[in-house]
Amino acid sequence: MSAGARVTVIDNFSTGRMDHLQALLPQLELIVGDLSDVLGLERVNIDDYEYVFHLAANPYIPPSVEDPRFDFHANLSNTFNLLEALRHADRKPRLVNISSAAVYGNPARLPIAETDPTVPISPYGVSKLAGERYAEVYSRIYGLRTTSLRLFSVYGPRQRKQVVFDLLLRLRADPTRLVVLGDGSQVRDFVYVLDVVQAAMLAASVAPGQGECYNVASGTTHSIRQLVAAWCDVCGLTPEVVYTGQVRPGDAEKWSVDITSLERLGFKPMTNLTAGLVAIRDWYDTITR
Repeated sequence: MSAGARVTVIDNFSTGRMDHLQALLPQLELIVGDLSDVLGLERVNIDDYEYVFHLAANPYIPPSVEDPRFDFHANLSNTFNLLEALRHADRKPRLVNISSAAVYGNPARLPIAETDPTVPISPYGVSKLAGERYAEVYSRIYGLRTTSLRLFSVYGPRQRKQVVFDLLLRLRADPTRLVVLGDGSQVRDFVYVLDVVQAAMLAASVAPGQGECYNVASGTTHSIRQLVAAWCDVCGLTPEVVYTGQVRPGDAEKWSVDITSLERLGFKPMTNLTAGLVAIRDWYDTITR
């Protein structure tokens, strides 16, 4: 919108919140509903747009393990229906399809590159990988311009799930004792939300658009123990830290990421972990005062 673009948002608010968009509502069109229903009822005209950023999905592994049918619809059915709508459009807008690092499963080697084997270990990873493949095939056969972004551990203000936020919530609930899933050795590449936005804009503007995929990460790894220490430092706390030793089904143990392909498009991560945690802390303390 700051670039003068007309923006339409489609959201069923199964995970998002209306108040996150409240300040922007005068500047954008909001359509509330499931993506497949919105497309089927022709509540939006695809030909009106130049770019489509596809984030309509189940964004988490645990719900896919608990209810694979739900994940199949939220991720793969919605992606397929969107690709069909784009295929039949006259203008054929460019598609930036948001995928996930979960397509790799437990990686064959580190750091993970886009050319490495994709062997997902959760229904979520399977549905995301299938969506990528559909986008690539539709690009090759029907001439759609598509790019998929494999997001790693995204974090930032307003996100109310995932390990980064969960740790802050626990610290605020009990500053003296922090219980953490696993043993602390799990390794992740945490990428700040504004860096993800930068990657999406690059994918829309300068990527080839031939069904290719890009890793989106910071290029820097942190263990869960390091994340815990960083949160304690940012919050000025020294709690007793207890690790459960248990991990969630479908979660990979260690991820480090090769972002060379994305860097060739001009990507430069701008926010380090400490700055990102400070931004989340300030946002959370503001809304809980």
